[in-house]
Amino acid sequence: MNNIIEISNVTKNYGRVKALSNLNLSVEEGEIFGFLGPNGAGKTTALRILVDYIRSSSGTCKIFGMDTVKDSTTIKKNIGYLPGNIQMYKSMKAIDLLKYFANLRGLTDLDYARDLAKRFDSDIDIKIGNMSKGNQQKIGLIQAMMHKPALLILDEPTSGLDPLIQEQFFNMMEEIRDSGKTIFMSSHILSEVERICDRVSILKSGTIVATENIESLKIKSAQEFEIHFDTDIKKEVFMGLKEIRDLKINGNKLKCTVIGTPNNLLKLATQYTIKKIVTNESNLETTFLSFYEDQAII
Repeated sequence: MNNIIEISNVTKNYGRVKALSNLNLSVEEGEIFGFLGPNGAGKTTALRILVDYIRSSSGTCKIFGMDTVKDSTTIKKNIGYLPGNIQMYKSMKAIDLLKYFANLRGLTDLDYARDLAKRFDSDIDIKIGNMSKGNQQKIGLIQAMMHKPALLILDEPTSGLDPLIQEQFFNMMEEIRDSGKTIFMSSHILSEVERICDRVSILKSGTIVATENIESLKIKSAQEFEIHFDTDIKKEVFMGLKEIRDLKINGNKLKCTVIGTPNNLLKLATQYTIKKIVTNESNLETTFLSFYEDQAII
C-alpha cells in the first residue's frame, strides 16, 4: 500500500525543551491510525507540524508524497483537520461558518454537511457561542469531513461527545476507512483507539516507543497470568523475573502481569505441579500502562 503520511526524523525544540525527538512514522492508505499518548506527550505538536501550522526544528513530513512545507497549499485542499480544543467564531451561526468553509474549499452545496449534521444530531442553525463544548466539537468534525477529503487528521476527535454520538462517530470513521480513505487520529482514550484503529503508535515524552497493529502490540506487550499449583509456593521464587509486574501470591495461587514473552515464568512454574493456568487477553490499557509504569498518565 501507498504511504499517505511520512514523518521522517522530526524534532521540535522549544528553547531547551524537546517536545518531539527524532519522530519517524508512516500511515498507509486506507487505514485508521491511532496516535496514542497522555496529555503533554507531544501529539498535538506533531499534528500541527504535519498540517504546517508550526515548523519542526529538523526533519521532514510528507502527505500524498508531497512536502508539507513546500506543497502546503496543494495538500490542504484534500485533507480535513480537526484541531485540539478547536476555537470558532462564537458570534456566527454554525451554518454560516460551514458556508464560509465551503466557499474557501470551492464547494457548491452543503448537502453532505447537512447529512453529517443530521447524523451527529447537530443543530447548525444556532450560534456557536450558545453551544456546549460537545456541540461545538460536532461542528469541528463536520467542517473537517464536509468536503470528503482523502485524509482526515483529527486531534482528540471524541472530546466532549456523549456516548451515543461517539458510537456514531466510530461508525462514520469505519465507513470512511472502508471507502479507501485514510484517518490519522490522536487520542489519550485507550478504549476508542482499541475500538476502531488498525494500527497505533504510542508516544512517550516526544518519542515513539511502539508502532504496530493493535492485536500484535497487545500480544507482545502484556498478558495477565493466573497459575494454580497443587501446593503453596513462595513469592521469592518468582521475584527475580524482570518481565513480571504486579506479582501476587496467595497460598497456591500466583497472579501477575507479564511484559513480553512468558517463557521464563513458565519455566519456573513447571518446577512445581501445576493444576491450572488462566491467561487473560490484555487490553490496550494494560499495554499502554506498561510503557508508562513510572509515570502518572491520566
